[in-house]
Amino acid sequence: MDLRWSEEDLAFRDEVRAFLDERLTPDLRRAGSLMTSVYADHDASMRWQAILHERGWAAPAWPVEHGGCDWSVAQHYLFTRESVLAGAPPLSPMGISQVAHVLVEFGTPEQKAYFLPRILSGEIFFCQGYSEPESGSDLASLSMTAEDDGDHLVCSGSKIWTTHAHEANWMFCLVRTSRTGRKQQGITFLLIDMTSPGIEVRPLVMTSGEVVQNQEFFDRVRVPKTNVIGRIDDGWTVAKYLLEFERGGVAAAPGLQVMAEQVARAASTQPGADGRPLIDSPVFADRLADARIRIDVLEVLEFRVLSTVAAGGNPGTASSMLKILATELSQTLTELLLEAAGPRGRAYQPHATSPGGAVSEFAPPADGYVGGEAWQAVAPLRYLNDRAGSIYAGSNEIQRNIIAKAALGL
Repeated sequence: MDLRWSEEDLAFRDEVRAFLDERLTPDLRRAGSLMTSVYADHDASMRWQAILHERGWAAPAWPVEHGGCDWSVAQHYLFTRESVLAGAPPLSPMGISQVAHVLVEFGTPEQKAYFLPRILSGEIFFCQGYSEPESGSDLASLSMTAEDDGDHLVCSGSKIWTTHAHEANWMFCLVRTSRTGRKQQGITFLLIDMTSPGIEVRPLVMTSGEVVQNQEFFDRVRVPKTNVIGRIDDGWTVAKYLLEFERGGVAAAPGLQVMAEQVARAASTQPGADGRPLIDSPVFADRLADARIRIDVLEVLEFRVLSTVAAGGNPGTASSMLKILATELSQTLTELLLEAAGPRGRAYQPHATSPGGAVSEFAPPADGYVGGEAWQAVAPLRYLNDRAGSIYAGSNEIQRNIIAKAALGL
């Protein structure tokens, strides 16, 4: 594996940096730097998507014929890395990074022609209908039904923990169309118009006070069979394909490096229990150094996956390994950031941050007063939200089981 960037790669990196310097406005940078979870402010994210779409860079990983970029694997990595380092707000992954790939692989020509351009422009905004109140990590046990009624499927049931369902106008959903055979059989991958009669969206208030996730109730919602992706009863095949994209790419390390630098700067100015800067505490310094070492290890693993993909290979269980390392490192860093924030990190000040959703039942002070600095307001919210990192996109326990079985033969 050659870790050196080519001259072409470096020229592309400089092109990306120039674009980000020109088009990434201060308010968009603020939205990216003061995020309280993995999701950016919705309006900022959509504005940034419009700018990227104008440049032709909104969905670089798509096939070129559908609006993607003819970039090398290294260039894809560099674009993601530079965007993170510049503080760009991330785009919602549900449409561009997830269901779009399913449409390209399994969709009919009519489905591709309708959905892909509208996902790219932001006209269609997707949410993901997977988890149910009784089906989380064991997703194949889902029970939301879709009864055959001629040209339609009639859907009844509930989905939960659905990110941005209150913002989305479409949902990609797994429904139960048959109960014969194994539980993985009889599942269908379906696109549902969220304006359809019979759908109720109820917000879920997270521990941070934000409304990002929701529960949805479907009461005999009629969905045309033309919205089925793949074949009826074979949705598990489609869902497994999508999971390859849900568990993330190979550029988590840059964001973690930025967070580690933020922790180091904060700890250099905040006093510890003995009155000296917290960074001078051997215990704190050792924990931060350990996290930085593990981030370096993560980056090398990302480069290895990058090299494998560039050679036409499949990352296999490495995607599970990257997911575990990235989410657990993020949790470690948010713990350190909260410790560095000190007493002012205990104050609930979401008005000083850029949350990924509306903040429920909170009235900011009339004068906009903030105790401490903005990062101190971010620290507790990011800490609370990051507790879910080891659960979403496939719990880390499940990922370890995958590695044990597929890589270690246990």
